[in-house]
Amino acid sequence: MIRFVLGPDGKLVPDLRHKLPGRGVWVMGRAETVAEAVKRKAFTRGLKAEAVVPPDLAAEVDGLLSKHCLQALAIANKAGQVVTGFAKVEAAIDRGRVLGLVEAQDGAAEGGRKLRQALHRRFGPASGKPEVKLFTSLQLSLALGLANVIHAALIEGAAAQAFLSHCRRLNFYRSDKASTGDATDEAAAPEFA
Repeated sequence: MIRFVLGPDGKLVPDLRHKLPGRGVWVMGRAETVAEAVKRKAFTRGLKAEAVVPPDLAAEVDGLLSKHCLQALAIANKAGQVVTGFAKVEAAIDRGRVLGLVEAQDGAAEGGRKLRQALHRRFGPASGKPEVKLFTSLQLSLALGLANVIHAALIEGAAAQAFLSHCRRLNFYRSDKASTGDATDEAAAPEFA
């Protein structure tokens, strides 16, 4: 669920961290639900006040959720829980320290396939290791302060878990109502794409 509150200027504000003061309205955390609430003018009714609602509110929320994910990735990197580069990711998989994989959306499919195979060889196909493919190489590079990041591995730790939690929320927000979860079947690793 996503909470929205009325700002001092009368503009509707997404309260993703659930900490802003004032009366709030809750909407199911999916882009299509937020867009439908804007279309039906549900925020004005729920807040019992005239609210200035941006027509692109669903895209604004998506941007904020993406920003939270990338900030969490930067924190995980500072905590030493992110390894970048194909060879280093492969070595981390061999050592058995990998919590999950991160791959740029605009990266070549071949590299990601090879890393997934290495992950399955090391942990088995039913390991449940998540694979995040929600961001471009530029977004990953900016978050990690490196150039041309295509592949990364998350090393076990609280900061890496927090990043995955944010990614689950963003993936749920972007998914359609027919989707029921992160994984398509029990044997597949959750993929956030």
